[in-house]
Amino acid sequence: MLISKIRVTFLRLFLFIFLGIFAGLYISWPGILKPGNWICFKEIIAKSAENKISFKTALEISPSYLLKGKNKKTSSKIRIVADACFR
Repeated sequence: MLISKIRVTFLRLFLFIFLGIFAGLYISWPGILKPGNWICFKEIIAKSAENKISFKTALEISPSYLLKGKNKKTSSKIRIVADACFR
């Protein structure tokens, strides 16, 4: 009896967290579910590995990001690429 209550509670908690993450990503980037936008995302990643960044991505970078310095976190790099493709 107690084990089944723990399982139900854990399942509800997991479902709540999963739906929260999914809803947050969808609200931030509504185009995240479109396959064409994922192609854009993959192209930008591939071109950035070759040091060929598209003009669209260059326009997405804010001036304050450029002025902060050289230490850029991976999360901020992903945010810029995702903003370019998923919005």
